Amino acid sequence: MKLHDLRPNQGSKKNRKRVGRGHGSGMGKTSGRGMNGQNSRAGGGVPLWHQGGDTPYFRRMPKKPGFKNFNRVEYQEVNLEHLSQFRKDSNVTPEKLREVELINTLSRPVVILGRGEINKPLKIKAHRFSRKAVEKIEKAGGTVEVIEG
Repeated sequence: MKLHDLRPNQGSKKNRKRVGRGHGSGMGKTSGRGMNGQNSRAGGGVPLWHQGGDTPYFRRMPKKPGFKNFNRVEYQEVNLEHLSQFRKDSNVTPEKLREVELINTLSRPVVILGRGEINKPLKIKAHRFSRKAVEKIEKAGGTVEVIEG
């Protein structure tokens, strides 16, 4: 096979329709646009959102207050009461929390909240801590480390 032998498959290429080239072409006179009317004219037709003279849909809808902040960071919350299952002096990281199914994914940051009690020292690494959680962890003899990013 040579380069000059290459051809597209039969029927895969169509010639473009040449309108307005006389009656013999089958597309003469009105060029396939029908008789008169808005759509037969150049630049004719209505925009996609046109509703035939009705009040447009977007003006019928009430204005909704506020906006959605697309920079919002959505944290996965873990309370201190759930950390009691870890052994004394163990390291608690997002990976370990994922293993015991306290969080769903490692792609979202983790926040440790202060609900519940903790009575054993733990080394906890998370993206954010509440003030109450830090107090309770340090009171139990544990340490807190904030993960950046």
